[in-house]
Amino acid sequence: MWWCIHFVVATLRQVRLVGVLVAICLASITGLASAQAAEARGLQPLVEKARGGQCVEEPAFMRRNHMKLLMHQRDDTLRGGIRTGQYSLKACIACHASQTSQSVSAEPGDFCQSCHTYAAVKIDCFQCHANTPQVKP
Repeated sequence: MWWCIHFVVATLRQVRLVGVLVAICLASITGLASAQAAEARGLQPLVEKARGGQCVEEPAFMRRNHMKLLMHQRDDTLRGGIRTGQYSLKACIACHASQTSQSVSAEPGDFCQSCHTYAAVKIDCFQCHANTPQVKP
């Protein structure tokens, strides 16, 4: 009879050990996945310094509101025929195009692409608009 009790106790120890090993494996897989996700998106988007002087607004304001400003400028241009403006997409591209790719969205580290990838937001501006500054002759 003692061998039966010994067998049950040994089996329970093995089950507990397997449970602990499974828990450790799951924790390490979860930690690895979250570490890879954090590494993939980075702590902050990497943005090159702009070419121009001071931006039209403070950086914090532009991060929160650039899409509204661009939409308002778009409405003025398309519906009102007003082609001048403080928040022109061409002016943004002229200042913020990467020194290496000469674009704001061609490479993962480019100005627009970097932030939009970080925020998981799709850029649709450049389906119609050029993502590089105009070259002056």
